[in-house]
Amino acid sequence: TNEVSINRKIKEAILAFRIERALTKERILELYLNQIYLGEGSYGIASASLRYFDKPISELDYSESALLAALPKAPSKYNPYKNKELATYRRNLVIKNLYENKYISQNKYKELINLEIILKKRKRIFIEDTRYFVEEIRKKVIQDYGYDKVHKQGFNIKSPINLELQNLASSSLRKGLLEYDRRKGWRGPLDNRNNKDWNKNLDKFNLEKTIGWDVAIVKRIDKFETVIQTSNKESGIISYEDINWTRKNFNQIFKINDLIYVKKISDGIYSLRQLPKVNGGIVVMDPYSGRVLAMSGGFSFKKSEFNRVSQAKRQPGSAFKPFIYALALENNYTPSSLILDAPIVLDQGEDLKMWKPENYGKKFYGLSTLRTGVEKSRNLMTVRISQDLGIDKIINFSKKLNIYNNPDELLSVSLGSAETTLLNITSAYCSFVNGGKLVKPIIIDRIQESEGNTIFNNEKRFCENCDKISFEGNSTPIIKNNFEQIFSPQTAYQMTSILEGVIQRGTGKRLRDLNLQLAGKTGTTNNNTDTWFIGFTSNLVVGVYVGYDNPKRLGKYETGSKTALPIFRDFIKKAVNNYEARPFKIAKGIKMMVIDSQTGKKADFTSKKTIIESYKKEKIENQIYSSNDNYKLNKYKKNILKFY
Repeated sequence: TNEVSINRKIKEAILAFRIERALTKERILELYLNQIYLGEGSYGIASASLRYFDKPISELDYSESALLAALPKAPSKYNPYKNKELATYRRNLVIKNLYENKYISQNKYKELINLEIILKKRKRIFIEDTRYFVEEIRKKVIQDYGYDKVHKQGFNIKSPINLELQNLASSSLRKGLLEYDRRKGWRGPLDNRNNKDWNKNLDKFNLEKTIGWDVAIVKRIDKFETVIQTSNKESGIISYEDINWTRKNFNQIFKINDLIYVKKISDGIYSLRQLPKVNGGIVVMDPYSGRVLAMSGGFSFKKSEFNRVSQAKRQPGSAFKPFIYALALENNYTPSSLILDAPIVLDQGEDLKMWKPENYGKKFYGLSTLRTGVEKSRNLMTVRISQDLGIDKIINFSKKLNIYNNPDELLSVSLGSAETTLLNITSAYCSFVNGGKLVKPIIIDRIQESEGNTIFNNEKRFCENCDKISFEGNSTPIIKNNFEQIFSPQTAYQMTSILEGVIQRGTGKRLRDLNLQLAGKTGTTNNNTDTWFIGFTSNLVVGVYVGYDNPKRLGKYETGSKTALPIFRDFIKKAVNNYEARPFKIAKGIKMMVIDSQTGKKADFTSKKTIIESYKKEKIENQIYSSNDNYKLNKYKKNILKFY
């Protein structure tokens, strides 16, 4: 307490004697210097050294050390940021003590007292584009520890966010949303103001600085250019070429005194901008730990704090299909098993219409391999596999992967008709990369309270037998985890190989020219309402979602490969190089075979298109039609006859 009394002084004196009997002078001084308050929110010499000079104490010179030694008497009074003259006076007293006690020479003393105090604050990086991530953390810690503890006690929270990836993710998402929005044309100005103080009260139009837009007013409209003035009174023009995307002339889109968004291209040249109505999200994860490295839940946090990564529950559509096929591979199917792609009509129950699923494009392709079903995103093949597996297996599998909570027990779930979040389904895709293990998304690595004690740690990995490893031996540490095994490593690799095929030959072929080891799957829901792309390298999983907050059609041809995939492409092109996108690790127990991609049989001289297919060891001998396959073929024939 701050009590001033004789009793307190007596107690302190007794305590001082006890401390001296227990500790050396050097240890007492060390404890003291590590705990005292030295101003600017710094406790201890090491903290103050970083706060005032941005360097560790081992790199301090005499002048800097003397300043820190001068602070304990009155940290606020001698704070060099507030009163450099008084701080210099106090520092010089310390330097004089050094000279009088023969630690420095007279020449050194004269040199040091004439030195100016040079301060250097540590850089505190605050990026506006991290707001969705930070808000997610804030909600989580308040939910777990309560408002008072978080805001009054003070926590030191370490997150897995990678600032470089975060910047790339935010810019790629915005670029993709703007490209889609431009395809829909011009919607109109922000406002119209004809007063002199038009640039006042523009707060409601403010966006993140990283977006780089400014509000401007239209001053003059000509045939081939429009003269504008920005909110900071800079003048410039918008050229006719810049508005080609509007498919209109200047006098059709502007009136004098219209307020619009612009972006500076060069001196005096500006580009017209429009806030997109469509929105979306992007999340980047480490597939081996579940750590979320980047997250952007929308175009602008200032315009909408709703996080489309963690809060928006939408139908994943075809992005869910890989899990149906993974379940099939766990249940006696192989990548070359033949499934019938033909019309099918199913009874949905009493008082419900018959369900007649269709492929995109409303075509049928006959017998096709399981691999083709994923690569070409065939709905009818997926439904037939789901019929064979049974809805109970599918529901339980999706729950284990934390994709769905309690989906309806309908066969349409296999086509992604139930709702999930981008974060949940991206986490599930991590299982394909990490060998079939379930990881949960981690947005907080560690939490420490104000005293430095760790109260929460998300590190689930452990070092096996590390205590028995000697530096003299040849053994190396083995890091393991206790993540739940959802499906086999062999199935995980087979699905990864198939999803690589999506990039090479299927709906993701727009990524092929990047020449990177990529795998992924597009997703498009009924009427093109929501679009997805979940893609991955050997060490990163990236999920992208695009859709309207109030669900409506994106457009006839706006599929996952046209709206969501370009966002993934832009991000991965900047974030990953050939070295980082290494080949996917082949699981033990996998054998390769060259097969005919159309028939699924072992390739021979008559094969026109061949691929290298992966099989589980026990399946490779029976990979051509088994009795089970013949049974399915006969069943399919009956279904066709029934339909016609």
